[in-house]
Amino acid sequence: MRELLLKAESNPLISKIFEYFELIKFEHTIFALPFALSGMLLASPGQIPDLTVVFWVLLAMVGGRTAAMALNRVIDAEIDRKNPRTSCRAIPAGRIKKASALLLAVLSFGLLIFATWQLPLVCKQLLPLAILILGLYSYTKRFTRLSHFVLGGALGAAAGGGWLAVSGEITLPVIIWGFAVVFWVAGFDVIYALQDIEFDRQNNLFSIPAWLGGEKSLILSGLFHLITVTFLFILGIMLQAGLYYWLGIILTTILLIYEHCLLKENDLSRLNKAFFNVNGYVSIGIFIFILLDNLFRT
Repeated sequence: MRELLLKAESNPLISKIFEYFELIKFEHTIFALPFALSGMLLASPGQIPDLTVVFWVLLAMVGGRTAAMALNRVIDAEIDRKNPRTSCRAIPAGRIKKASALLLAVLSFGLLIFATWQLPLVCKQLLPLAILILGLYSYTKRFTRLSHFVLGGALGAAAGGGWLAVSGEITLPVIIWGFAVVFWVAGFDVIYALQDIEFDRQNNLFSIPAWLGGEKSLILSGLFHLITVTFLFILGIMLQAGLYYWLGIILTTILLIYEHCLLKENDLSRLNKAFFNVNGYVSIGIFIFILLDNLFRT
């Protein structure tokens, strides 16, 4: 990693690529992608989904997520400039122009639309709603405390979209799967927003932590994650899931409890570990165990 960073500093092209990766927070793909793949596996119990479908889902995921993040950085550029925590981001710091980020968003939405058009009819029908959610999220913090759930809706749509790309129809299990992801994301986004409580209050931005404060927000985040585990438990019963699925749910529960043990109202020193590391393990862990359940189900 150190060699890559040194090479980036000495090569303008590589440096610019790294800038765009930072712009779209490429590393955060770890939150959404495994859940989309897990949805595809859940929709095809006992077998591996068609690789062509997997390919188009991956392209749609790349397009949608890149578009949403680039658009978010353009819309929030002035807010990011004011916030000491985010003032060093590429657009506020002048390393990437708004026009360039906006062009990236437009091209990425085009990729999302093209890839989705290769998937079943229900995916095409829900595409306008997905684009609306991706575009709306960046504005929600300006008028509602439910912005955490809009972000959750974006990732929940990705998880459900993977399922629908295989099944081609909306059923109760896919809805439960989507809502499990919505509450998981809302829970960790509340944790992430703890960093900006005072900034949000001073700038009339809406978030649950700015409204309730740190202690109550941590309790509410824990409740959201309890709801996530409950949805996953119900889903397992409905699908008559195998042993590996249930081991995955046990692991998820332990990791989410650990995440909340890392944080205290007056001590956010381990917030990045709780937010990124633990939730990355949750996402990858669920995918691995659902994959094992598909491969070894009898």
